Amino acid sequence: MRRTAIAPRSDWQDTAARHGFDYHTIDGLPYWVEDACYVFTLDQIERDLERPTNELMAMCLEVVERAHRDDEILASLRIPEPWWPLIRDTWERGDKDLYARMDLAYDGQGPAKLLEINGDTPTALYEAAFFQWLWLEQAIERGLIGANSDQFNSLQEALIDGFATIGRGYGPQAGPFLGGRLLHLTCVADHAEDLGNVRYLQDCASQAGLATELIFLEDIGVDGLGRLTDLEDRVIEVLFKLYPWEFLIEEEYGIHLRGPWAPQMIEPAWKMVLSNKGVLPWLWWMFPGHPNLLPACFAEQAAARAEEIGPRYVIKPLLSREGANIRLIDPELPAGGLEVKGPYGAEGTIVQTCRSLPIFRDGRGQGQYPVIGSWVVAGRACGIGIREDDGLITRDSSRFLPHRIE
Repeated sequence: MRRTAIAPRSDWQDTAARHGFDYHTIDGLPYWVEDACYVFTLDQIERDLERPTNELMAMCLEVVERAHRDDEILASLRIPEPWWPLIRDTWERGDKDLYARMDLAYDGQGPAKLLEINGDTPTALYEAAFFQWLWLEQAIERGLIGANSDQFNSLQEALIDGFATIGRGYGPQAGPFLGGRLLHLTCVADHAEDLGNVRYLQDCASQAGLATELIFLEDIGVDGLGRLTDLEDRVIEVLFKLYPWEFLIEEEYGIHLRGPWAPQMIEPAWKMVLSNKGVLPWLWWMFPGHPNLLPACFAEQAAARAEEIGPRYVIKPLLSREGANIRLIDPELPAGGLEVKGPYGAEGTIVQTCRSLPIFRDGRGQGQYPVIGSWVVAGRACGIGIREDDGLITRDSSRFLPHRIE
């Protein structure tokens, strides 16, 4: 694994505009960067990333299997108790999920270490699935990279297959196309990144043969029976949401997500377990010493487990995203560590042994710290996306770089 400088496509911004990549620059700062890329060997991809991701996902599902019948786990994740029956019902019913993203620390030497899993609302999907593949094709065509370059990326095909599988699972005869029902997809208005990801997923669902409709969260209504409705007063029977479950249940119409008129949800309610950093201690306790895991515990257990956790550790709120409220404790760093401010933490925290991200130097000699987002779609590992930051904590301002295999 190495970071190598390359010439960017001269027209990449025009290309992004043509393909609806409206958030390649955020607040005047670059988000998509292609004057460099990360290079892997095929063995590094298959041995150190793809296989461990599949194994980690299988382990995560074992945690869900245990959690759905173990109140201790659901309580430790601070999931409100009224929602426990829905988690159990959706798991036992076999409601299909679509995707998840494992964030891994990896330096090319292995084994990769799981930093966290976003099993409910992973983003950076469009750029990982589509735009970096387009970069690969055009970079090869223009001689910017070797003609034999490849990429670990079958994300788009897997998403289409995943939607098709979900579609066949609905309806009284389990027939295709959601049993004839319309798939609504939703996110908050006025958020370019979320909207870009949802529009991309809508296109994948359409390619899978599903009828779709985009609606903003703010426009969802409720009829007299307590059924969610769209702007044309159609009942929302199947809903994909790029919006965290813990926020959704607090919405005015949240109560209607359970009960006889509740829509079928993508992602299903059992994904609340895998969108919560409290899953990390449970993974460690159920699979102690696994080479792809880091020791972790809940904050209230940290003193008793200090020797196991070690002197370098990270404090993470159960529900934080984009690095918000992450505290890195390291006696060797100035001031003894780092901290990112944010709105999370009141829900509880976990403590995880610190595995520092590897450092790669850019053309100016500036250190860059990449985190690998390893994607699972329809139950299998099928691609990666890389975000890097000039600090040790990956944040919402971190940049996305493409990768290739040689």
